[in-house]
Amino acid sequence: MAKRNSSELLIQDLTEILPARNILTSLEDRDIYSRDKSNLPNKAADAVVFVENIEQVQNIVKLARGRGIPVICRGAGTNVVGACTVEGCGGIVMDFSKMNKILEINAENSTVRVQPGVVVGELQKQVEALGLYYPPDPSALAISTIGGSIAQSSAGARTFKYGSTKDYVLGLVVVTADGEILRTGSSTVKNATGYNLGSIFIGSEGTLGIVVEAVLKLIPKPESKKVMLAYFDTVRNAVKAVNTIIEKRILPATIDFMDKNAVNTAEKYSPSGMLCDKEALLVIEIDGCENSLENTRKVTVDVLEKCGACAIRCSGSDEEYEKIWAARRSSMTACAQLRDHVTTDDVIVPRDKLARLVEGIQKICTKYKLISCLIGHIGDGSVHPQIPIDYNDEDEYSRYKLAKKEIYDLTVSLGGLISGEHGIGSLKRDYIHKFVDANALKYMRKIKEVFDPDNILNPNKIFLPE
Repeated sequence: MAKRNSSELLIQDLTEILPARNILTSLEDRDIYSRDKSNLPNKAADAVVFVENIEQVQNIVKLARGRGIPVICRGAGTNVVGACTVEGCGGIVMDFSKMNKILEINAENSTVRVQPGVVVGELQKQVEALGLYYPPDPSALAISTIGGSIAQSSAGARTFKYGSTKDYVLGLVVVTADGEILRTGSSTVKNATGYNLGSIFIGSEGTLGIVVEAVLKLIPKPESKKVMLAYFDTVRNAVKAVNTIIEKRILPATIDFMDKNAVNTAEKYSPSGMLCDKEALLVIEIDGCENSLENTRKVTVDVLEKCGACAIRCSGSDEEYEKIWAARRSSMTACAQLRDHVTTDDVIVPRDKLARLVEGIQKICTKYKLISCLIGHIGDGSVHPQIPIDYNDEDEYSRYKLAKKEIYDLTVSLGGLISGEHGIGSLKRDYIHKFVDANALKYMRKIKEVFDPDNILNPNKIFLPE
């Protein structure tokens, strides 16, 4: 009788935990599920599994720990930093698309209990039908999952007014690296009972534990909303307008930014009537009570005009509102039409340094002869440079890498960070030491050692072991 290899034995053990239909073993399937939107090189996973309940997650983790095999968790794979890619050590990719139930909506407590595979956009539809609201809105909300949002501490355009994912997580159920259950938080809006362990898992990219359930805070749904487009001849005037809006105590739900290249590219891909001859565009959403919204609109328009806006457009219907946001959210897909691949980054600076960051990135990309489409959540100081490149063009790729280094150097010189909402993954880990205090990094590694002493949970993401 032929001796079976370790891969065959692994699959046999997995079939004792999961039905065979929930295990992918072909090379093609294993390769596809070992990638994300970062376009980073990867190694095919040893197996891909689709879990359906917490017990299965526990048993797979225990199996993996016993065999010394990494476990890489996957939501929708929309992250762009290599946070769920499989690297040289291989491993089991654990897909949560089958754990996609909204378990309970408690209108009285304004909370919702969900499994990690719940899609953000679907959750929003369900709670809004009850007059409630879950504000965090990653650009890929139509497919992004709650588990992925928690793992990456994702944010989105509405962060300016409402905060990000971390501000809405009340409680978690986590499977630890030894396969045990750890519960953090509660369904209460306040909690000063011991260490806030839940916050450690938010943004940990699946390196400390596996989130298998979450209790999220909800708020009342705004009664009405409108989106405005304000065009400027210079980036500095656009930034000045944002600061003036805030000084006037206006609190828009979103203040997003697109440069001229981004507007042109998005308009060609998803026409929405945007003007293509201006240097900067602000996408401003206001929301609130119907009887006060018109006054907010008038005050905002007045500020924009005084700050040099050369054209202003306000949505007049729900259809127009959706059309504008569809164009804004399509920016990366639109950019991808220009080359075989598109990279997007996530740098953030204090808002008073934002104009220097945008202008600096534009100059760097011009210097290295790269196309760039700049978008961002300008109210937060966040910029996403989207750069279409051909990875097979060695010269272009080398120029991109030089530009990326200079963009990060510029960001750190302005007191910023290399991630406000995308995370670090494997793509940015070589740069984290430039932005995080050495002593803080030391304690991050100690935390990793405490929660995952065998380094099986998404190993080598965020930083490498010393």
